[in-house]
Amino acid sequence: MRSLILAVQFLTRLPTPQLKAFDAAWLADAARWFAPVGLLVGAVVWLAMLAGSLLDPWLGALLGLLAWLWVTGGLHLDGLADLADAQGAAHRSRERFLEVLKDPHLGSFGVMSMAMQLIAKLVLLMLLLKFALAQAGFSQGALYSPDALRLSELPDGLAANLAPLLLVPAWARLFTVAWSATLPSLAAGSGERFAWRTHWPSFWLSAALLAAASYWLAPPLLLAPLAGLWWWAYLKRKLGGMTGDCLGAGIELCESLLLLLLLIPH
Repeated sequence: MRSLILAVQFLTRLPTPQLKAFDAAWLADAARWFAPVGLLVGAVVWLAMLAGSLLDPWLGALLGLLAWLWVTGGLHLDGLADLADAQGAAHRSRERFLEVLKDPHLGSFGVMSMAMQLIAKLVLLMLLLKFALAQAGFSQGALYSPDALRLSELPDGLAANLAPLLLVPAWARLFTVAWSATLPSLAAGSGERFAWRTHWPSFWLSAALLAAASYWLAPPLLLAPLAGLWWWAYLKRKLGGMTGDCLGAGIELCESLLLLLLLIPH
């Protein structure tokens, strides 16, 4: 279970048993658990949205976003901000790009990218919640009026309609396994360590299970691999490789794209 514990520790803030020793090489084995850990992240967000939706859809979306930030510790959002700063300041200089990427300070490009990503996720979660309510046959005005359906009757239908949300973080984290294994590393770090040894059987098993769950819960998510391929092609063409920040940025952007896919009627 060591690799599973490491995957949970690296990707989330959820409590886990403490390991008595650590070897950086173990991170490569932990990558096989990235998709299941993504399901845990999705479950935390799903529960928060359900709780908030009992009062108002906007509150449900806000609690979902806050839960997303809490459970991940903002790890991937930090990668997005660092990458935005580095690209904004690089001026086609590889050395300058890597220098800014390592700088712990946040610049204007990073601030803008973080703000836009948070706004995008908040709005998409709100639209997803409204879409789920509409599927359950509830209108917002009727649902939250004094004569509305009893709150105790609400979660059943809404919980099922929001279930596809569980798959979004799982797909996005699965992509990082392929990105790190098929793109050259631009700098030493966690992204490079994940590529030391890739367990492809577990990758394809996770992909198959996620595809089956997507077909059952939300067929538009069968297009999810296209989002992963898009980010891979971008890194290959624009940067020529990847770093841990590039992987984190890809997770954030792909999550937003997959939330958008969930809004496609099916």
